[in-house]
Amino acid sequence: MKILVINCGSSSLKYQFFDMDSNEVLAKGLCERIGIEGSKLTHEAKGKEKYVVTQPMKNHQVAADLVIKALLDPEYGVITDISEISAVGHRVLHAGQHYSDPVIVNEDVKRVIRECFDLGPLHNPANLTGINACEAAIPGVPQVAIFDTAFHQTMPAKAYLYAIPYEYYEKYNIRRYGFHGTSHSYVSRRLIKVAGLDPNNSKVIVAHLGNGASISAVQNSKCVDTSMGLTPLEGLIMGTRSGDIDPAVIQYIAKKEGKTVDEVISLLNKQSGMLGVSGVSSDFRDVKKAEAEGNYRAKIANEAFEYRVAKYIGAYTAAMNGVDAIAFTAGVGENDHIIRSNVCKYLGYLGLKLDEEKNKEIRAVEAEITTADSKVKVYVIPTNEELAIAMQTLELIQSK
Repeated sequence: MKILVINCGSSSLKYQFFDMDSNEVLAKGLCERIGIEGSKLTHEAKGKEKYVVTQPMKNHQVAADLVIKALLDPEYGVITDISEISAVGHRVLHAGQHYSDPVIVNEDVKRVIRECFDLGPLHNPANLTGINACEAAIPGVPQVAIFDTAFHQTMPAKAYLYAIPYEYYEKYNIRRYGFHGTSHSYVSRRLIKVAGLDPNNSKVIVAHLGNGASISAVQNSKCVDTSMGLTPLEGLIMGTRSGDIDPAVIQYIAKKEGKTVDEVISLLNKQSGMLGVSGVSSDFRDVKKAEAEGNYRAKIANEAFEYRVAKYIGAYTAAMNGVDAIAFTAGVGENDHIIRSNVCKYLGYLGLKLDEEKNKEIRAVEAEITTADSKVKVYVIPTNEELAIAMQTLELIQSK
């Protein structure tokens, strides 16, 4: 069975095409600058040269048509007939409290995605557009929605409720939802397996560290807490997001700078985090380079990020009354051995002993980085959200 995985942004469409018999990526690509001058499709198929198409893409429908055309291309494609696509799995940001499992898209699913536009204004509209575009491009093929919030729906009320008047939860469903759910689900399962733990008797923490960053506590294979909240703004310091702040900061900046609440929220989402503190960049590699060159603000930004990560790991260890294993994943977690080392230095009280030499060698491969006598095991586990979406899509289709 072959499954196409789609991840739509406001002006982009990323895709991977899997042969699920081998979990092999047959093709992948990106449509970028959709609706903007300079639109381009970059397509890569296994064993074939890169295929680039530069042409206007006025909307996601045009982009989806180009993806199907690339998959069918006699020279660069990997299928000979559209019927070889068994299903399409879509990453969708937000479903509120409506869905906690993958679902085959119908009109009710579309309604829920649409109703959550306010909770995911950048992602949900694009996700729905991508679903509609694929329905038109591949009529009759099942479209499956995999929600980014789904894995975190097992959190208990004590973890997801905010201490605001309860009526706002009842009226508007204001609560912690959490994000990066597909990644946390995939990595926590791999962590439990490689660490040799019992899925029904385990306590693990996943640190998804990248430009967007979040941490989850997973007990007995179920998420019991996570750092992102109603939106992805809460939690860790990120590339451009502030993470946790005193809510009064919003009012204070608005009054001092003559800004609206919306303008301050935009500032916290797009101009804060590593970029705001360092003044250098939102890219952790640039900030690390600046620190090495003696930039004080870059040094403070890196230290603040590491400190916040360590605090959340400590908090989630307390929440689960212990931890068996910890995983670092995503761009920073998989590749930055210095950040991993500095975070782990805070965790000696757990009996955690990092193998510094092994840690330095590991980049984006699955491996343990603690010593044999470490009481808590730490692993680097590369995330694979697209494969996770494909696997969940396959499971759902086969169950019908």
